[in-house]
Amino acid sequence: MKKLNKKIFILDTNVLLHDYKCIYNFEENDVIIPIVVLEELDKFKRGNDLINFHAREFTRELDKLSGDMLLTANISLGENLGNLHIETGKDFSEKVSESFPERNPDHRILAIAEYVCNSNKDKTVVLITKDINLRMKAKSLGIMAQDYQNDKVANIDDLYKGIQVLEGVDHGLINKLYEIPEGISASEFNFDPNLKGHQFYIMKNNGASALAHYCPSTRMLNRVIKQTTYGIDPRNAEQTFALDALSNPDIQLVSLTGKAGTGKTLLALASALQQHKRYKQIFLARPVVPLANRDLGFLPGDIKEKMEPYMQPLYDNLTVIKHKFSHQSPEFLRINDMMKEEKLVITPLAYIRGRSLSSIFFIVDEAQNLTPHEVKTIITRAGEGTKMVFTGDIEQIDSPYLDTASNGLSYLSDKMKDQEIFAHVNLVKGERSYLAELASRLL
Repeated sequence: MKKLNKKIFILDTNVLLHDYKCIYNFEENDVIIPIVVLEELDKFKRGNDLINFHAREFTRELDKLSGDMLLTANISLGENLGNLHIETGKDFSEKVSESFPERNPDHRILAIAEYVCNSNKDKTVVLITKDINLRMKAKSLGIMAQDYQNDKVANIDDLYKGIQVLEGVDHGLINKLYEIPEGISASEFNFDPNLKGHQFYIMKNNGASALAHYCPSTRMLNRVIKQTTYGIDPRNAEQTFALDALSNPDIQLVSLTGKAGTGKTLLALASALQQHKRYKQIFLARPVVPLANRDLGFLPGDIKEKMEPYMQPLYDNLTVIKHKFSHQSPEFLRINDMMKEEKLVITPLAYIRGRSLSSIFFIVDEAQNLTPHEVKTIITRAGEGTKMVFTGDIEQIDSPYLDTASNGLSYLSDKMKDQEIFAHVNLVKGERSYLAELASRLL
């Protein structure tokens, strides 16, 4: 049964670009799209980035919904959902004109939102935008405004870490982990019987300790052993856990979070190189988020030269690994050969779209700059034998419309934590240098 006091939600362009199917997420409430939003979407429809894909997909969705109907009429969004219509441009009221004399798209949206509020005084009208400044402007005019909440992590403070420290573990159980390579039953530790996902443990009892991994399919705990991976030695427990998850063929999806210098991308790349025989290709990709909201067009050179500054950190990680070996060693030469033969590909994420992702070790760096829907789009392209790894720092987001709770990396670890093919590790200690660690902690 539908509620009688339906709300009206007015959507900004950035919400549609964030999630092109968002119009179906407002339950029984009505949805209004200002016509200026369609005008802005038109500017995004060309290009290969995911944001361009979202612009095109929303336009197709709108066309499919409307059919032969006029968009100025109320169009049903489906059973138990509200109606949708396009609100055409409105004159600026005296209040809007005096407050914002410039007639840019944001202010035109505010003029429409004010008109809708005045025309529906019996209903709650809310402007939904991921632009915090537009929300402040709306509120200053007396218009309710909110962020798009549908794909936000409920409680960022309780975000899944993937690692648990257990104090006071029985000495006998710790010894068993060392003595029995095949592991011991999780029932001996009195774990939650409903535990589903991969979990890592640091077990302690006075001077005794052990690193362990819980396997959800066997319900066994195995000791995790530090191992050198393509020249890279794990320097702490978290890095040891990360390499264990990255090398486990049963874990097809891995997310690694942590501040700068914790080794996320380096560990993922080293693990991929160690397992190069298992995969046809290694893809190392990252989203391009131009600094200061400046488009790539302002940079000199062709497209490859424009992309180089954004891809350089990935090459830096590869150089670190290469320097672990002599120039004539098989490991060093293998990296060069793999790059020449395109077995190892470093590329902007947009260039991956449309490619087959079967039997590929796919690393997505800086994943905190992706929306939840973009992460979903990438993962759903995985074919047989593919392993996907997402790395990033949820405290260092370059996108103006994402935060620690709404970015794709946080959403991924929160939604997938109970799945038997997923593992997550939060890296805490910076290992780049003492200087880098000190700056990351204090500045």
